[in-house]
Amino acid sequence: MATVIIDYGSGNLHSARKAVERAAFEAGLTETVQVSSDPDAVRKADRVILPGVGAFADCRRGLDSRPGLLDAMREAVLESGTPFLGICVGMQLLAERGYEYEVADGLGWIDGSVVALEPAEGLRVPHMGWNTLTVRTPHHILDGIPTGPDGLHAYFVHSFQFKPRRPELVIAETDYGGPVTAIVGRDNIVGSQFHPEKSQKLGLAFLSNFLRWRP
Repeated sequence: MATVIIDYGSGNLHSARKAVERAAFEAGLTETVQVSSDPDAVRKADRVILPGVGAFADCRRGLDSRPGLLDAMREAVLESGTPFLGICVGMQLLAERGYEYEVADGLGWIDGSVVALEPAEGLRVPHMGWNTLTVRTPHHILDGIPTGPDGLHAYFVHSFQFKPRRPELVIAETDYGGPVTAIVGRDNIVGSQFHPEKSQKLGLAFLSNFLRWRP
């Protein structure tokens, strides 16, 4: 099986690759992990991961700058049903639109928008630190992972959040002076606002679930 982590000039590519390789090893899976911007590699992949660090519009421009990459992603994910994971801004790019300093179109694969994080109680932005998850829509991606107030913690660092249009698109939330979308998903697509590659035990379990997922 082959997992492709998309290289479009944004993301923790080295740490993401190492985390996926470790998750595969610990799950007893034979997985080839490749970092690539080659459209043919994306089309042939068994799984696709889109990381992302930085501003929404800059990340979208990075995708647009790779010839043929967006078409390959659409063919693999939307037409062929290849399992897809977006991480941080890679998850936010699933939205229809982002409002981070400028208005920019997302991929439009999950209905909703990316807007400024406005926590109550005078909490600081960016939201940076460790938080537990509350399940809103049961999903295989969280199988066997302790959630709720006494669950495992995920690592977040972000100033904007994904607001899906429909509640069933929210797999899990976290609390940061109010509910914040932590995981979104539909069909063969999931996205995490937190960084699984930095989330230790929870992150490895999350990635192992993704590698075993057969949507």
